[in-house]
Parts: sequence; C-alpha cells; structure tokens
Amino acid sequence: MALSSDEIIKREIIDVVGISSTNLDLRIFPQSSNDDQKLVEIGGLTFSFNNVSYGSCDAAWIDRNGDAVIALEGTDALNRKSSGNAQYQRFHHALGAVKRGLLGIYYLKRGIDKIQEDLYGMAYNATQKESGVYLIIDDLREVKALVDNYGTSNFDELVDFHLDRMKKIFERKFSEKYDSSWVKFSIKRSTIILDNSVIKYAGRMMRNFTDGSQRAGHIAVGEMYLTKYYFYDYTFKYLFLKMTADERDYLDLHKADDKEWYLLRHEENVEIKTIDDIINLSPEVRRKLMAIKDEPLKGNALKIYSDCVKIVDKGLRDGSLEIS
Repeated sequence: MALSSDEIIKREIIDVVGISSTNLDLRIFPQSSNDDQKLVEIGGLTFSFNNVSYGSCDAAWIDRNGDAVIALEGTDALNRKSSGNAQYQRFHHALGAVKRGLLGIYYLKRGIDKIQEDLYGMAYNATQKESGVYLIIDDLREVKALVDNYGTSNFDELVDFHLDRMKKIFERKFSEKYDSSWVKFSIKRSTIILDNSVIKYAGRMMRNFTDGSQRAGHIAVGEMYLTKYYFYDYTFKYLFLKMTADERDYLDLHKADDKEWYLLRHEENVEIKTIDDIINLSPEVRRKLMAIKDEPLKGNALKIYSDCVKIVDKGLRDGSLEIS
C-alpha cells in the first residue's frame, strides 16, 4: 500500500535530519498516533497563540530546557497534483510557532509541481508581522543545517539567507505577473485595496463548512492567510457573497469547533462579511446571488455570479457600495 504524505515526510525527517543534534532533540510521532494533536507544552506538536490553536505540526525540535524552538509542517503535495492554491492549505500549521516567536518551517518535498511563489511572499511577510520567523523550504538538508547550527552565529546567517531568497523569488514572480503593481494584483485577485482596509470577495457558501465532502473551507483559510499577510497593516474584510448574516451566525453556533471556520473567525484583524453587510447593494443583485447561494459555481450559476461580481466590484471600488 502506498505511503501517505504524512508518513513519507516523517520518515524522511528521521532519515535526513536525524533524531538529535548538539543542542536539539527531535519530537515526532508515527502516523497512527494522535499525540501530535496535544499542545506542545504537554508533549504534543500543536502550537497555540492567544488561545487560538493553529493545527498540529509533523515535527518539532526541543532544546535542553524542554522548550520547542523549531516547528516543521511538511507535505508531499508537489507529487500529488497540488499545483495551485491547495499548497496554501497547510500554511497555518507552523504559523502558531511563528506567532510565538519561534522558527516555523513549511517543508514541501520536491516533486512534479513547483512551489507557488505566493507562499514565499506569505511566509516572508509573516516574518515581518509576527515575532518569529517563517521559512518555506523544499530540501530537508537545509532543515538539517538549521537544526545543527541552532544557537550559533551560523544559524542567524542561514535564516537571513533563506529570508532573502524567499523575498527575491516572490518579488521576481510578482514583477512578472503583476508588473510589481498592487493595483494590477487587486484586479486579478478579487481584492479591493482601500485606505485602511482591504476587501477580498469569494463565492463561499455555508455548505462549504457543513458538508464534509467540500474542500472549499480549506481553500478559504489558505486564501485568508495569503491576503492577511500580503496586507498585514490593513483591516481585512473577507466577503462571502453567497452567504447571509444568519448563515454566518449559524456557523458560529454550530461549527465553532470546526478547524477552518474557527481559524477564519479567530484570526486577528480578519472580519468575515456576508452579502447582508454590503451597504446600498441593489435588491436585484441580492436576489440573483441568493438564488444561487447553495449551488456550485459552474454553468449558469457561474455566469450569474460573475455578472453580479462585476457590479459589486465596481461599487466597492468607486465607493457607491460599502462594507459595514
């Protein structure tokens, strides 16, 4: 039977990085264990910050005082047809460690697909915003170098090298794709940049968070972190155009412990907005969006949604529409 992504990554960590170094010991659990879901303070691999849990990591390195100092979340996604924003979905797992001032690593094992350059920008900006450091790495030998040099001047030099590399990768792609223009980015990425806030709109619906077969909740979280860290000095209003305020309240009540919804509702400086929060929206546009609110965006539903989005986008940009 083929190995899971988690098992591949965990075996590789042990083989390449090893179980101990001069200053640090590896904490890792077999795939069959649930111990990784325990908080790191009580022997697990889950990092929390301000009472928000950010998901379990695959490994952590512990210093001689028993404190975790490096956290790693890994994936074999590049060998599993994850060429797009599916790569963002595990970004938050190491984020809790970064928020706590530690080194967080998102390791994407080299494969058929390439790492999305957006990830480098997200992690670099998270490092600017949070108290820790976030690195995107695709070679465990580089992780081993960081672990082996922890506590030395070489460690800081390695961290700076990776941050500089990430920044350059992101900036090069941003220049190629958007001419280094945030205005062009905003137009192509359903994002509206105002003076003190940024709005990103999407066709998320309640079913995305209540139906276990749906993956859109994972995508929503990934896109949330992308926008948050691209515009980390702004208030971020995440607008779900196919969701009502009552449905948002329902999810708050009945899905409070759902991982994706929990993160969306507890991330600092992020507000989930619905169609009911749009001031001056015409009844006709609202009626059309509500008629397709439970339908996947394809065929006629996609056409209706796209037509409505043009009106909403224009109104939010010219100020005739506002978000409460």
